[in-house]
Amino acid sequence: MPDTEPKSDTIAAISTPPGRGGIGIVRLSGSESASIATQLVRLRQPLEHAHARLADVLDEPGEGSDSLRVDEALVTFFAKPHSYTAEDLVEIAAHGSPVVLELLLRRAIVLGARLAEPGEFTQRAFLSGRIDLTQAEAVRDLIDAQTLTQARQAASQMGGALSRRVAPAKQMLVELIALLEAGIDFAEDDVDVTPQAEIARRIDELTAPLTGLEASFTRGRIVHDGLTLAIVGRPNAGKSSLFNRLVERDRAIVTATPGTTRDLVTERISLGGIPLELVDTAGLREAREEAEQLGIARSREALADAALVLIVLDATQPLNEEERRLLAAVEGRPALVAINKSDLANCSDEKNYFDDQLKDPASSVRDAGLSVKGTGLSPYIHAAPEVADRAHIPALATSALTGQGIADLRERILALATGGAGAESGLLTNLRQHQAVASALAALGDAGRANASSIPHEMILLDLYRALWALDSLTGQTTPDDILNLIFSTFCIGK
Repeated sequence: MPDTEPKSDTIAAISTPPGRGGIGIVRLSGSESASIATQLVRLRQPLEHAHARLADVLDEPGEGSDSLRVDEALVTFFAKPHSYTAEDLVEIAAHGSPVVLELLLRRAIVLGARLAEPGEFTQRAFLSGRIDLTQAEAVRDLIDAQTLTQARQAASQMGGALSRRVAPAKQMLVELIALLEAGIDFAEDDVDVTPQAEIARRIDELTAPLTGLEASFTRGRIVHDGLTLAIVGRPNAGKSSLFNRLVERDRAIVTATPGTTRDLVTERISLGGIPLELVDTAGLREAREEAEQLGIARSREALADAALVLIVLDATQPLNEEERRLLAAVEGRPALVAINKSDLANCSDEKNYFDDQLKDPASSVRDAGLSVKGTGLSPYIHAAPEVADRAHIPALATSALTGQGIADLRERILALATGGAGAESGLLTNLRQHQAVASALAALGDAGRANASSIPHEMILLDLYRALWALDSLTGQTTPDDILNLIFSTFCIGK
């Protein structure tokens, strides 16, 4: 555990969101929380651990007849260590009137409590050993969750999934350190020195699970933070119509006039539990009007910044020079092509569209040196092997008007976002966690190279202890106080 000791004073905060609601909760934690609570309200029965008690909230403290009841509340007391903070904790649930909640909070401060800092309740739970740092971070993630998948992942982390995944590797590391320490400390007592091959084997056994854990950061970060998808293409290709189909409402203005979209239109959706921010952009073309020029400039910025790109082509029109440049620009990036208006062009699949493009000897696809690959495109690729070595972009026919291909488009976007990775528990979800595991792997790599070079065990131990410190920092056992303060400052007050 960190050197920081749990604070002994009593803290108080309103733990429900600002504003009016059906219920509002004032929470107290600390040695004086029960004593203060009995003075805050008029209890109808004495406090008892894990039992809710009815109480009256009075406009003035005390039992005098002049005190008028302004609300009725439920008071629940949790005796240490059987509480969220492992301290005596009281929750007063009144009606969600800001006036009543503010009255209770101000009165608690007058009676000796201190206003809680952001995240201080969870910080006390961590400092008392009730939860580790990965579980504390999961509390914040659960509060911030915007999709059910995010909530499930946070709940799994709160249950200790990440800690349990790290524990076996950490135990193996501790055993290896103990083995080398014994060989050094008791060398004169006929304790065998650990052979070089045995050390290498144990380091390899340690490295494999940690490497898998480090790789989990790719999906964990996507589930935690989400991704941005930019929808780009020529004017009037149907970008806004596809955008509306994906968000399932008329969010962007759609007209038959090219260039209707002049600015970025964004909407956040959940796709397979992945938070996805869709960005509808202005059509890319040479524009004369200043407003459209600014919109196109922002479109190019969105294209550059987006993690995923959806290029919308018009099935009724041949590829133009701007689209050729666009296809070349996304080479090597996560991208999809939607061949829209397929219902108008009698284009049942993406193969027919690109085969038609090849009929022209000056084909824009072939001139671009690109192949756009999707279901049924293998004949095209085999017929033109010179382009198969360049950028391969999955494509599918869609119709924003009829809905054709929209379900497949969603599945393709989700697969592109996750890399095809399935759900798993115990993921790394933030950069701090990833850096801790990466540091442990780097230290193990140094230890392995030192062992292969027959460097004395004392020096190998330095690398192994560095790996152990990194794993301890993951769960918070050796995390510096300033890092802890930074983490908990991002919490809301009252949690």
